[in-house]
Amino acid sequence: MYYPVKLFALIFLTVLLLSGCNKKQNEPVTVGFLIHALDHERWENDRDFFIEKVQELGGTVKVEIADNDASKQLAQAKELLANGVDVLVVVPVDQLAAAEIVKEAHARNVKVISYDRLIKNCKLDYYVSTDNVKIGELQANYITRIKPVGNYALIGGAKADNNSKFLYLGQMNELQPLVEKGDIKIVYNEFTDSWDETEGYTHAQNILKNSKDVDAIIAGNDAIARGVMKALVESGLEGKVLLAGMDADLYNLQEIVAGNQTCTIYKPYEKMAATAAELAMKLGNGEECERTFQTISNGEMLVPSVFHDGMVVNRENLKLTVISEGYQKEEEIYK
Repeated sequence: MYYPVKLFALIFLTVLLLSGCNKKQNEPVTVGFLIHALDHERWENDRDFFIEKVQELGGTVKVEIADNDASKQLAQAKELLANGVDVLVVVPVDQLAAAEIVKEAHARNVKVISYDRLIKNCKLDYYVSTDNVKIGELQANYITRIKPVGNYALIGGAKADNNSKFLYLGQMNELQPLVEKGDIKIVYNEFTDSWDETEGYTHAQNILKNSKDVDAIIAGNDAIARGVMKALVESGLEGKVLLAGMDADLYNLQEIVAGNQTCTIYKPYEKMAATAAELAMKLGNGEECERTFQTISNGEMLVPSVFHDGMVVNRENLKLTVISEGYQKEEEIYK
């Protein structure tokens, strides 16, 4: 009697465990999406695209906004992990501080995807972004084709964001040969504390205070470019100084139509969000990721990465880029 009872108990336990596993497998994947802030138009779009794609794939999303507070973002990550999310997607407030989020997630066997901004110095699982070196090259190449000789000013992105440095590398890949030839002189070259309009305005004031003889300004993003435009208007230089930005914000597209901004860079946010969502769902379901990844060093390891290409947007190709992509509406740009 002993052995049959023991065998029955073993079978019962096995069935119980298997039924528990099946229940877990049948539960929808829950993705935690940690966003640094909704401080610019594009981040609301990224959020909405991401949620839509995860839901389309059968998952759910819990979104937390950190308001550019790294400590708050870490606390949000801990709370999501405590509540049992299956995977984290993170737009880090701070590229270094966010390494602690990865550490906390791995302690619970949860994988982390860094979105748009690279988290440094940790065992990061995946990274989804655009090739920001190429985007910097696009900015500088377009401006230098219009103005191959002259005085250039660079107002970079936030110091705490690794993308700022990648953009700068790309810009200098195009500018340095012209600097060495003596065709271009870089009269100003500073990073900002944050990607916002106030920073752009302050730095542009500094540029114009020393000299109004500037031919082109390359700004880290469109918010910074808006601040630059404000300073240029005050000096009567709007439309006279070439100005590049990034993000394809609606206001900046309107200023491109008006001739006050030269170009911006459109990053394919819907494709980026879809890639991150698909990857998150695979990880959450415990599936293998079959695609071949590129890699990028985050100071600790070579991180498997997916990069999408950006594109230059100017007055001539608005309809063929952001409008045809469905990112912005023609009637709003040209109102």
